[in-house]
Amino acid sequence: MTSPVKLTAFYASSDLGSDPVVLRDYAQAAEAAGYARLSMGEHVLGADPDRAGGWEGPYTHENEWPDPFPTFAYLASVTERLELQTGVLILPQRQTVLVAKQAAELDILSGGRFSLGIGTGWNAVEYEALGEDFHNRGQRMEEQIALMRALWRNANVSFEGRWHHVTKAGINPRPPSGSIPIVMGGSHERVIDRVGRIGDGWFPLRLDVDRVEQGMQRIRTIATDAGRDPAAIELQGSVMGGDGNVDGQVRFARRLEGAGATHLALFTAGLEGPQQHIDALRAFAEQYRAGGE
Repeated sequence: MTSPVKLTAFYASSDLGSDPVVLRDYAQAAEAAGYARLSMGEHVLGADPDRAGGWEGPYTHENEWPDPFPTFAYLASVTERLELQTGVLILPQRQTVLVAKQAAELDILSGGRFSLGIGTGWNAVEYEALGEDFHNRGQRMEEQIALMRALWRNANVSFEGRWHHVTKAGINPRPPSGSIPIVMGGSHERVIDRVGRIGDGWFPLRLDVDRVEQGMQRIRTIATDAGRDPAAIELQGSVMGGDGNVDGQVRFARRLEGAGATHLALFTAGLEGPQQHIDALRAFAEQYRAGGE
């Protein structure tokens, strides 16, 4: 059975690290297995648990997190068709114009294969270290999106916002199409509303199917009320693929497909060694495309 739903390989950064050989082999294996997209999360830094106030995050300063912009530039050169997506970039802790510039360059280097997945994040330690305000991150992100789109579309931009001011300036080069898809991660009601109003897609992580379906219904309603085409908004559901239960993974994927998924992202975190991750990618893709239930 052939499905129109596209598969995404989610690179387990904290397991696989930044070795260029591992990155190349993983990306090429995903492409050969029929995955349409590779997605990668990001953190700029990790915290030492032995710090004032402690640390209860799922990772520390000892975990590797490759930066997606240089990493994707490299992966674009060793793949041919694979789309590259940040999943997600924590946009409000980064400088807006710089992200717009980096994203535009990566879009060019990849031949239009880049999409920008963004989120507000949860780690106040990173915001502190990067000199950005953790508490207004959602509001600022909406303004960031507006500015980036203006910079991608126009050679000369004047922009007056609450946090951003640009006077007759622009980035060069710009994306050849004049835009880059913006997909948003997260499951809070404010995130879902934001996707419906201004997003190109939604990437909910580790949600059950009922919550995904409810979120998409809300996104479609808000998009329609905003005069947008709800059918143009992608849904990338997430499938946990580290347990070896390929039958269960495919069953869950079918349910996400029924909820309207356009993409399915396979997470393989927790496996040991690059080959186990690659084997899990292949097994899921083979059974899913064969029509397994």
